[in-house]
Amino acid sequence: MTGLQAMQAMMAGKIPPPTMSQTLPMALVKVKTGMVVFEATADERHLNPMGGVHGGFAATVLDSATACAVHSALADNQSYATIDLQVKMVRPVPKGKLIFAQGELQNLSKSLAISHATLKDEQGKLLATATCSCLVKTHES
Repeated sequence: MTGLQAMQAMMAGKIPPPTMSQTLPMALVKVKTGMVVFEATADERHLNPMGGVHGGFAATVLDSATACAVHSALADNQSYATIDLQVKMVRPVPKGKLIFAQGELQNLSKSLAISHATLKDEQGKLLATATCSCLVKTHES
């Protein structure tokens, strides 16, 4: 399967989502080549010592959005690995409220992909952003 076909199959429930979605309640709700949207909701399992949503929650959702945007553009003989993820927190992530992460591919070359994602609440307020670099590997058939 191409990356897009794999993402579409996961969204349609034809293949299971990654087990990370058991730890972090999030679901893929839109996908096309080079673009994905996830929805997620932080709950009491995702709080920091001060009672707010841990920054790692936003970082993990944004990691999925940036990486899956890359995945959706890959051929069936390609894979990727995240090289780096740069996250900027803008506002606290609300507990118990639906949020959306949209990832978009910025550039794809033979061995490197760069993508960007935003995390927003239901009103469209920006909560965080991320930029990701991925190593792209082509496998021989």
